[in-house]
Amino acid sequence: ALHKAVDRFGIRTGALDIPASALSGGNQQKLALAKVLHPDPQVVVLDEPTRGVDVGAKLDIYKHIQRLAREGKAVIVISSELMELIGLCHRVAVMRAGRIVTTLSADQLTEEVMIAHATGTH
Repeated sequence: ALHKAVDRFGIRTGALDIPASALSGGNQQKLALAKVLHPDPQVVVLDEPTRGVDVGAKLDIYKHIQRLAREGKAVIVISSELMELIGLCHRVAVMRAGRIVTTLSADQLTEEVMIAHATGTH
């Protein structure tokens, strides 16, 4: 199972017996994603899935998120990176003060619109 996860997620490691803490931030994120997906859940919630990782690792993580959606999984991405949400999501629920204030479809997603709803200036 470990070999399969390393291959499927492109986790770069010198050996399989090194601790996760010795991996780069991007490889740690990919390992965490592989662990969450091991039992094959139908719904996946990812909270800031690319925080602190380099551009290459972000692209890898985006590809995995898109693959999950293509496979019919429900993928919920929580992110403060608006461009990330615009590029990944079919729908975005915008929250302000702990409540959903609107839900925007992909064709409505712009940074300006999301910020306006999040700050209450819309």
